[in-house]
Amino acid sequence: MHNTPAPFSDDSKAPLNGDDKRWNTRALIVDDDVPIRELLIGYLARFNIHASGVTDGAAMRQALQTEHFDVVVLDLMLPGEDGLSLCRWLRNESDIPILMLTARCEPTDRIIGLELGADDYMAKPFEPRELVARIQTILRRVRDDRSEQRSSIRFDNWRLNSVLRQLISADGLVVPLSNAEFRLLWVFLERPRRVLSREQLLDAARGRSIEAFDRSIDLLVSRLRQKLGDDPKSPQLIKTVRGEGYLFDARDIG
Repeated sequence: MHNTPAPFSDDSKAPLNGDDKRWNTRALIVDDDVPIRELLIGYLARFNIHASGVTDGAAMRQALQTEHFDVVVLDLMLPGEDGLSLCRWLRNESDIPILMLTARCEPTDRIIGLELGADDYMAKPFEPRELVARIQTILRRVRDDRSEQRSSIRFDNWRLNSVLRQLISADGLVVPLSNAEFRLLWVFLERPRRVLSREQLLDAARGRSIEAFDRSIDLLVSRLRQKLGDDPKSPQLIKTVRGEGYLFDARDIG
């Protein structure tokens, strides 16, 4: 059973930006609910986002082979392969941004989706205008990352390759990072030796604000510590500041 997005508000009747028929963005919507797909395709067109819709993983793979897309909007509950499996496959094959949709609200699903490489997560029902805003935020962040990030940055005994999204130790050990882990580490590197709250970290890493008691950041920090060899019982790199958040205590960043 699928939850439909909230009804359109008045801004859904706004015309296309000017009369320009050129598409600024191409989106692939993977959802087996045809009315929802058609509703979103029509709404996104009002914001110069050309959307195509498919029903399942097989159709998604075929579409990605034949067309270029800037973002994939992926429903969690699909026939055959579910959204989490498809998210994992997508992230292994491409760095295309992924926005997941779900009618289930369990925090575990959200955390797993983000860990598998999803860039954002929305619960059904939702306002279509919020979907547009989320897509625009994701794409803006991706473009900023590609234009501004250096290809390599060093800290302590590590080197971070921002193109391949890998950590490389002093002895050459390569440690791959998930998208969420990479973004969190990048936020830390941009703000060393500063106490950052969970809200600040998730807002910077994912480009959106979250609930004050969202615990997914704790799991990300734990996994990042493990990959950095930072003892969770007495961390020296990513330190917990009780009641406030985390502090990245790296030296010689450059």
